[in-house]
Amino acid sequence: MTTADIPVTIDDSVNVAILSVSEDGLQGFLRDPLGEIARRTGLPLETVMERVRAMLAAGTIRRVRQTLLATNLAQGALVAWEVPQDRLHAAFDFMFREDPFSGHVVIRTTDVASPGSTYRLWTTLKVPQGFSLEKHCRLLAERVGALRYRIMPARALFVLGVGHTRRRGLEPGAKSSQPARVQWIVEERLSDLEWRVLAALKRKFRPEEIVPDIWRARAAEAGVDLETFYRVAEALDRRGLIGRFSTSWSTTSRWRADSGWPAT
Repeated sequence: MTTADIPVTIDDSVNVAILSVSEDGLQGFLRDPLGEIARRTGLPLETVMERVRAMLAAGTIRRVRQTLLATNLAQGALVAWEVPQDRLHAAFDFMFREDPFSGHVVIRTTDVASPGSTYRLWTTLKVPQGFSLEKHCRLLAERVGALRYRIMPARALFVLGVGHTRRRGLEPGAKSSQPARVQWIVEERLSDLEWRVLAALKRKFRPEEIVPDIWRARAAEAGVDLETFYRVAEALDRRGLIGRFSTSWSTTSRWRADSGWPAT
């Protein structure tokens, strides 16, 4: 089968099987995440790699990466911004494209005037250890012309599943058999070696990097042998700093927070 012949749509049964596992089913650090997908789906490893490469190259999958639970590595907050209407979309674009510390960026739509309804731009924000959320918000406010902002620091968090493919088969009202585990925010300090491994660990994978021994090149990038890379990554996982190995769909960036429809 040539590359052009490989199905890349999310209605293909093989892709559905892979995405049902890979979107949010691979918790923590795994030495062989692609092999785990193959094991759970019953598909050959070569098929899993071929499909993930093809979907990533085609844009069906937006990214393949090891996620982190970075709240304990940096100050984080939800920030609400009051921005004049004529500057709102330019502010969105700046936060989304230009600010490396802003994460999710959302324009809210409200149908009636209510307390807080003028705060239509909402973002998540993290700044590195030693930096100030307040100072960075002041800088952003000056850049985008925000009139006011409210910083709501993270105190605790819990992880929600984002498996769009997996959720297709859920009945309305269905829920997990176990409640979500609360994770309290406690700042963690890392050694230089741990930061090097973490930086290599979290970088998004390119299609050509989807190979059986997926972490070997990342170990070399961190300047350590593979076994040391595994040992450090697993220690970071035990400290609650590793999220999941996941694939993310390509999705629209601007959403109406109250309805789920794209903002206009």
